Amino acid sequence: MNYGPRKEGRRHKKASPPAKPQQESPPDEAPIIVGIGASAGGLKAFEQFFTSMPAEGDLNVAFVLVQHLDPTHKSILTDLIKRYTKMKVFEVKDGVTVQANCAYIIPPNKDMAVLNGKLHLMEPETVRGMRLPIDYFFRSLAQDAQERAICIVLAGTGTDGTLGLKAVKGAGGMVMVQTPESAQYDGMPRNAIGTGLADYILPPNELPAQLLAYIQQAFGKPPIVTPPPGIENFLQKIFVLLRAQTGHDFSYYKKNTIRRRIERRMVINQIEHIEAYVHYLQENPLEVDTLFKELLIGVTNFFRDPDAFEVLLEKGVAQLLDTKPANHPIRVWVAGCSTGEEAYSIAILLRERLAELKKDFKIQIFATDIDAEAIAAARTGVYPDSIAADVSAERLARFFYKDDNTYRIKKSIRDMVVFAEQNVIDDPPFSKMDLISCRNLLIYLESELQKRILPLFHYALNENGFLLLGNSETIGEFSDYFAVIDRKWKLFQRKGILLPRAAVLEFKGLSAHGVPASTREKTEEASYNIRDVTERTLLNDYTPAGVVINDKGDVLYIHGRTGKYLEPASGQASLNILRMARLGLRLELSTAIRQVI
Repeated sequence: MNYGPRKEGRRHKKASPPAKPQQESPPDEAPIIVGIGASAGGLKAFEQFFTSMPAEGDLNVAFVLVQHLDPTHKSILTDLIKRYTKMKVFEVKDGVTVQANCAYIIPPNKDMAVLNGKLHLMEPETVRGMRLPIDYFFRSLAQDAQERAICIVLAGTGTDGTLGLKAVKGAGGMVMVQTPESAQYDGMPRNAIGTGLADYILPPNELPAQLLAYIQQAFGKPPIVTPPPGIENFLQKIFVLLRAQTGHDFSYYKKNTIRRRIERRMVINQIEHIEAYVHYLQENPLEVDTLFKELLIGVTNFFRDPDAFEVLLEKGVAQLLDTKPANHPIRVWVAGCSTGEEAYSIAILLRERLAELKKDFKIQIFATDIDAEAIAAARTGVYPDSIAADVSAERLARFFYKDDNTYRIKKSIRDMVVFAEQNVIDDPPFSKMDLISCRNLLIYLESELQKRILPLFHYALNENGFLLLGNSETIGEFSDYFAVIDRKWKLFQRKGILLPRAAVLEFKGLSAHGVPASTREKTEEASYNIRDVTERTLLNDYTPAGVVINDKGDVLYIHGRTGKYLEPASGQASLNILRMARLGLRLELSTAIRQVI
């Protein structure tokens, strides 16, 4: 990707790859793997695709074809594809290493995954009578290839491939879909397009040219290790355009992530220079919206990381339900909820445990995101039937309605969740929460922003409330605020430490009471100032001396005169209360601290 000033050339609206593409990557570089999924009507689409693929040149590309096949009959797909291409075509053998300029065909009655560039055959998973081999492979491809993943959805019925392409897009890969009008059976293309994540929607015979043009621009040049001077200025201009149109500021998001997503949009639009892309954004408001959505894309599905939900249930929810007083609601905040799968998963988890315990609490789940379209989709509670790969048959029957190729959340679960458009960075937070789930949001934010959000979560939680983060996230320097409950699956519990007022007041729109300042009358603010001064005077003059410590015994705050009890220890300076305690107090003080902590 060239970030320097644009000197010549113009953006190509239609891809026209050279007759003999030149591969500039090192010869030993692993090939780009393109996963292609099809079902009914797929043979015609395959024929149109491969007969339009240029035969000359070393493309450093491999194609892996996943089609719904009759599990009881030998596949003839390999022989058919050989008629349409000069590439080598193989039916996959377990453990084969993917080679460039080859096509690999899934055998009947197998699922297939890719790991470190090798194809592995698995016994098929049948979920409620459904086979979802395309989703299975696309998800695997996303995990293995990350930003180099490319998937194509061709003709077929049903929704297979829909969840898989979401995984590819979430990993930073590229998605192509056959136009429904050109498909003999348009169910799979229409469901894929319905996600709003397709980068290109073209007839099969036009897909190869666009595919090769994308690969040539995205991977045909050596990657830039150090961004050239001036790129920061152009990034700031893009942030200005995004904020002006969407109201959201991305300047504190991790620059590498932002830059990669911008690069992808430049490749999709066949724009080589970032300066030209800034001009393109200025002239095309629709592209600003598309980039905004691109920056928000993440991987989400029902009960993602099942072990994390098991830990949440056994180490978090169980304690919460055991200690919660009767007639007190259970309040949950799912921050960055996307299209709602996480929020509904937690609702189902709570409903199941309450039924087991024969208890009845009112449950209030607040699910928020800055993406208005994602929130709208979450509110409908409708998902493709391929969620059967993530949701058990028992849960599908108990908590969903089946409708053609979709599942709809039942009213008993839907009514537990309130979806709202909200920016966790700027908007006032919720409060008195028993659980906050914020998985895989912090990893996209610079540390400065993380340091603002974690104290906010501490403020929003009830004492001993739980915080669930993504398994690549951490509380960082805030170990004084949260205790580790499960280190692997990132479940934490709020400590009772008092936050400095500044940590709460730092958030825009939040008053000293932790509610939007705009909701308070000026007279209330004046009375608060008087009360604040009065309470501070009483505390200073009439309450005993005291200190606030963390679980290690380090002094965090001193109130009043403590000289009768504490004095600096000789030697290296320390604020540990046991080292500072005067002679005769240490044993009793140590015992008291252990009882409290």
